[in-house]
Amino acid sequence: MEEMNCRQCHAHLDFVLINLGSAPPSNAYLSTVTLRRPEKHFPLKVFVCESCWLVQAEAYSRAAELFNDEYAYYSSFSTAWLDHSKRYVDGMVPRFGLTGSSTVVEIAANDGYLLQFVKEREIPCYGVEPTRNTANAARQKGIEIIEKFFGQNLAKELAAAGRSADLMVANNVLAHVPDITDFVLGHAILLKPGGVATFEFPHLYRLISENQFDTIYHEHFSYLSFTAVRDIFAKSGLNVFDVEDISTHGGSLRVFAQRSDLGTYEETPAVADLVNLELQSGVQSLDFYRDFQSRADQSKDGFLKFLLMAKFEGKKVAGYGAAAKGNTLLNYAGVRPDLISFVVDRNPAKQGRFMPGSRIPIVAEDILTIERPDYVVIFPWNLSAEVKNQLQYVRGWGAKFVTAVPYLEID
Repeated sequence: MEEMNCRQCHAHLDFVLINLGSAPPSNAYLSTVTLRRPEKHFPLKVFVCESCWLVQAEAYSRAAELFNDEYAYYSSFSTAWLDHSKRYVDGMVPRFGLTGSSTVVEIAANDGYLLQFVKEREIPCYGVEPTRNTANAARQKGIEIIEKFFGQNLAKELAAAGRSADLMVANNVLAHVPDITDFVLGHAILLKPGGVATFEFPHLYRLISENQFDTIYHEHFSYLSFTAVRDIFAKSGLNVFDVEDISTHGGSLRVFAQRSDLGTYEETPAVADLVNLELQSGVQSLDFYRDFQSRADQSKDGFLKFLLMAKFEGKKVAGYGAAAKGNTLLNYAGVRPDLISFVVDRNPAKQGRFMPGSRIPIVAEDILTIERPDYVVIFPWNLSAEVKNQLQYVRGWGAKFVTAVPYLEID
């Protein structure tokens, strides 16, 4: 077997955090045409670096294969995410004194879900987004998009063209880049001397302690602790001066960084507090990671037992949210359409397609009232409150909601 070295410090990787078998990329939804073809599966195994403590997946697939013209994740279909993004803009504008003479740049701008709120305030902005369909959706909102992958080379081009940033936004992308050092160095290059970059990403501490194994999928090359991120940033020309816990994606961090050479913001106490929390929790020791596989197995087995029992009792089970989380769970558990009849999703780009691997059909929400399932499994469990409120009407025929992670819960 080919040896694997850490993508950050190049140390040899031995410790396997979890092995979820193999699966197709979580956003590689199938059409009626591709449904008749074989799917490309990749191993889904995650290692812990005992040198720099970067947790990372085996990189079998290239970013260009994952984030292509068929990419179907649109941020704007979640009202909770839109609200989160508006609150972010409302907070950052006064905190960093952004005005009509400032420049805001979002990396992985997706469909313009966040920059639309910057544009509303008449603050100059543009996004970098490599996937054509989401980039075009952003352009339809009147947002300028540079359709490329971000790194040092693009940052140098933009800086040379006078397009440096007062604020850079990188939400839920840091874990998605195979060369995390190149990506962070790009921020250090594109920031103005007094500029600030913010990064949001799921917190590894929460992933491990709360058994969020379904957030592991091929688009995530890294799983990030604050400890590892500070180290990567320091080696790439960025100084972390603040950090916030936020509730998105089951528990994330928002990290504030500035150029190491010219930054002027004082470090807040929150930085030392989080460093200490991770240190005391053992993030820099293998004991913290040892039982993650067995806990994931227990959740998967409980979910599969529920589905088999529902089938035995003649109950109909549907899913809600054709999310990457759900695809990880479905493929890990080996679920097929005989156990879950269909998955509802509000995104028209996913409707009429099929879940990768499990090949469960994705349908519009009105199918719920036609089929009247007994159970609705909410795959994006981090949005369960929003989904339960939206689908409250299914209780009218006695349907119950189900979440499988971190453990089976029937409501």
